[in-house]
Amino acid sequence: MKVNSLLSEKNTPRWIIFSIDVFICIASLMLAYQLRFNFRVPTIEIDRWIVAIPSVLCIRIISFAISRIYAGIIRYTSTRDALRIFYTITAGSFAIGLLNFVALRIIGFYLVPFSILVIDYFTSVFCITAFRILVKALYQELKNPSSGKRDVIIYGAGVSGVITKRTIDRDAGIKYNVIAFLDDDKKKTGKRLEGVSIYNTEDDLEDLLRSNSVAHVIISIQNISPQRKQAIIEKVLNHDAKILNVPPVNNWINGELSFKQIKKVKIEDLLERDPIKLDTESIRKALSGKVILITGGAGSIGSELVRQIIPFKPSRLIILDQAESALYDMELEVAEHFSLKNFETVIGDITKEERMRRVFDAFRPQIVFHAAAYKHVPVMENNPSEAILTNVYGTKVLADLSNEFGVEKFVMVSTDKAVNPTSIMGATKRIAEIYCQSLGKISPTKFVTTEDLLPSRIPR
Repeated sequence: MKVNSLLSEKNTPRWIIFSIDVFICIASLMLAYQLRFNFRVPTIEIDRWIVAIPSVLCIRIISFAISRIYAGIIRYTSTRDALRIFYTITAGSFAIGLLNFVALRIIGFYLVPFSILVIDYFTSVFCITAFRILVKALYQELKNPSSGKRDVIIYGAGVSGVITKRTIDRDAGIKYNVIAFLDDDKKKTGKRLEGVSIYNTEDDLEDLLRSNSVAHVIISIQNISPQRKQAIIEKVLNHDAKILNVPPVNNWINGELSFKQIKKVKIEDLLERDPIKLDTESIRKALSGKVILITGGAGSIGSELVRQIIPFKPSRLIILDQAESALYDMELEVAEHFSLKNFETVIGDITKEERMRRVFDAFRPQIVFHAAAYKHVPVMENNPSEAILTNVYGTKVLADLSNEFGVEKFVMVSTDKAVNPTSIMGATKRIAEIYCQSLGKISPTKFVTTEDLLPSRIPR
């Protein structure tokens, strides 16, 4: 059989694998006889082959047919396949041993001497398994030559690290080569895992990054503190390597890890603290069944507010923006990807008091998220009048109307640039903050200001 046949993307016909396995068993039996008799097999044993070889061959064929070890895809041979081979050969050899006792009673001699049967057992297991491993190695090398691979280091020499290494190895489309394992346990240092050396994180990480062209460091430890992860990330980033993260086991597809699931670190992984967990029940009580107005609802912050608020099932959601195209895209997204039916998209300029009054009068919002604003510092430096008109006067219009129409809560999205402002944009946002805070002292409406409101910081 041609090697190319085994290495092609098309699966090799099962009968070819079956034939090779049977041939290996015959060759293994012949080798066992030669080894047992020091390559001088007695004539009496050769004469018995006419009965012994067909009998052994019949048992091996039956065991192969039952276990179907030939049905696996050779290039993806795994530990499970090796175990199936082991069990199949063991069962077959045990059956041949029983047949020996039957033959002794019927024809007066063993079909296969037990010493030869033992040798044949070990050589068959080894050769059939080695054949599959050799084909797998050839396939991976020809499909994905090691000379073109990029170096990868896996942080974590435990079970998750081993699975990560095997995931990279079995995916022929991945151009990576694992050159080292890292682990905090110094007892593992100097040992080898899956043929790869284990190094100590504190002592060896910097040297490995300096002496190799490392493309990625993959964090495969499942339970790692944010502080420890932060320390590893900082070291790696100093050497222009990228950090990837293995997801938790419960996120693996059908309990198996895929390389596509190994992603870049998330921003919360860089926090020097555990991420804040939201009290979703409190948020649900605050938003569920309420009429909510979001100004700037098609912008970067406003649109994300829309996405995050919808799951809490407001009775009605009004998305207001003056950008027609962006608002239309937002309307399509909400209609296609969310189950919320009771929502309205409104085109309007927050500086137009009469237009805003009609919006408040028509929809009677209970909660207002005010995200409409000009936010780009350099642009506002060149257009200060527009910054004042929208960021200050527009906020005043909305705040006054919220007070007039009895809005329960008015949330203004501000910015860190409003703290000791040094720019036009920052100054206008600070003025808007002061106005809302002052109005909140005399109004039944609760006025809240927050810096660049993110999904994880929706106020309650």
